[in-house]
Amino acid sequence: MRSLTEGSRPKALDVQSLGHVDSAGALALVEALGSTAPLEASDRQDLRRLADLVGAPSEARQVTEPAASAINTFFARIGRQVERFIGQIWAVMDFQGRLVVALGRHLRNPKRLRLTPLFSVMEQAGINAIPIVMMMCFFIGAIVALVGANLLSTFGVSAFTVELVGVAILREFGAVIAAILFAGRSASAFAAEIGAMRMNQEVDAMKVMGVDEFDALVVPRVLAALLMVPILTFCGDIGGILGGLLVSWATMDISPVFFLERTVDTVSLTHFWIGLVKAPFFALVIAAAGCGKGLAVSGDTESLGKGVTSAVVQSIFLIIMFDAIFAVIFMELDL
Repeated sequence: MRSLTEGSRPKALDVQSLGHVDSAGALALVEALGSTAPLEASDRQDLRRLADLVGAPSEARQVTEPAASAINTFFARIGRQVERFIGQIWAVMDFQGRLVVALGRHLRNPKRLRLTPLFSVMEQAGINAIPIVMMMCFFIGAIVALVGANLLSTFGVSAFTVELVGVAILREFGAVIAAILFAGRSASAFAAEIGAMRMNQEVDAMKVMGVDEFDALVVPRVLAALLMVPILTFCGDIGGILGGLLVSWATMDISPVFFLERTVDTVSLTHFWIGLVKAPFFALVIAAAGCGKGLAVSGDTESLGKGVTSAVVQSIFLIIMFDAIFAVIFMELDL
């Protein structure tokens, strides 16, 4: 057989003297001859039938596609990425539409709301996050006060550090830091919890029992986020102001009473409301990203890991994007 494969392939082969041949032997002959024609031309009916059985798959395997050029590979890769991107956009739009419908059902019939998972998520994702949010905003406020003190003291207007801390914390950092920490803690938790349920087929079991997965899994988490992120933002504002107050007291000898009085007199309440208005939008995109990535998990752990990572990255990206959009809107409104 090796001599057939190494040399030139014959157009015909005498197989009359061969004994019993099974399918493996017939396949070896077909691969050595390159086609089934030499065997079909013989008088052996058994070989002809075996050649018909094994010849077509063998010939199909021998058909090789021409090697793609580098330019074809490049554009094919771009096409696959575009197709994947469009698919992701379609999945996001489908999820958002189903979420709006589910929220509309709960507005029409509030009795559909599941209070037990709502309060559970509020405790785990919101109340338990208050210490870390206040601590992070405390250090952010301290850093802003330090930078302001070093910069403004060179101009002899170090007292304006109070306004700098107040505006920066109330308008931007309080809401953004609270949202980013909520995304890191809760968007990943939402994706992991729902993704694990998808892997264990618990979501499919809920569908069989007639329970809508959006009513049971998505809506309580979205509502909990909408309720808790503004509270976290308020707590972050307090922590940031305290951080700026302590640094101003320690570095510039600005008393706490003077700091608070100047904050109330010079920092408009509009900055506080601007920061608080952003919080529900941040909460919505965080909860939607976490729940959407969780429902998109397939049956393997690799998909779960990618979903958790993608939920956090997408949430932080959307937070920064919406913060920039709000900055432009408020600038145009002269607020």
